[in-house]
Amino acid sequence: MEQLRDRVAVVTGAAGGIGRALALALADEGMHVVVSDVEADAVEAVAEEVRSRGRRGLGLVTDVSQRDAVEELARRTWDEFGGCHLLCNNAGVIVMGSLEDRSDLDWEWVLGVNLRGVVNGLQAFVPRMLELEGERHVVNTASISGLVAFPLVGVYTTSKYAVVGLSETLHQDLGKHGIGVSVLCPGGVQTGILKADRNRPEELGGAARAQGTVRSVAGSAGADAAELIDPAIVARAVVEGVRADDLYIITHPRYRSLLEKRHAQLMAACDTAESRGLN
Repeated sequence: MEQLRDRVAVVTGAAGGIGRALALALADEGMHVVVSDVEADAVEAVAEEVRSRGRRGLGLVTDVSQRDAVEELARRTWDEFGGCHLLCNNAGVIVMGSLEDRSDLDWEWVLGVNLRGVVNGLQAFVPRMLELEGERHVVNTASISGLVAFPLVGVYTTSKYAVVGLSETLHQDLGKHGIGVSVLCPGGVQTGILKADRNRPEELGGAARAQGTVRSVAGSAGADAAELIDPAIVARAVVEGVRADDLYIITHPRYRSLLEKRHAQLMAACDTAESRGLN
């Protein structure tokens, strides 16, 4: 999708972090931006930042885990802007700790936002996007944890592996319609995701986890402060990836060796299958 100016983008999870940086980067590229998040005041603040750049900005409060809410987001986008050319399914949350300690509510919350949120976005927007002419693109935010598994983030990893697989399939399904698909797989970024519990619904456990515990688990999982990059760097990578029609957008090439190790293990498993006489 080379032409961005005067096109319309929708960014979920846009009240801060990668989402906010992406909304502003797209506005700087001349796009009009629908800013979506569960935090009302922050959503409007980012929409105003978009408008201050001379672009149209609309802030809408949306819980992406709820299909009706995302359908309303799509309806308002079409009513206000006439369409969406770039959909960024970016909203995400995390819980941390050993899988044996995770509750049903942990799974429901994380999968609801990280996976169901993407599915809801696709179901609400893609049929409408198919009716538009010209260049169109979808960006789904996964994680490096959608390509390589790390300890103590199993619920999050499950959701992100699913988003990667979904995006790979979507790339094949939508290619024939002229719609590009990218999956963003960032490493550590300076965002507020470790404080995501602040927006956790009460019926799904509420803000139950102390931040000191989260920081402790993050350290145990190997989080490295030196790896945390500015969200603006990620946003620039997304803009470049969309323009280049990249399927994978990776922000931390330092993980190359882990990716190579994983794929070497997969190839070795194929060799083992052959040695056992399997076809």
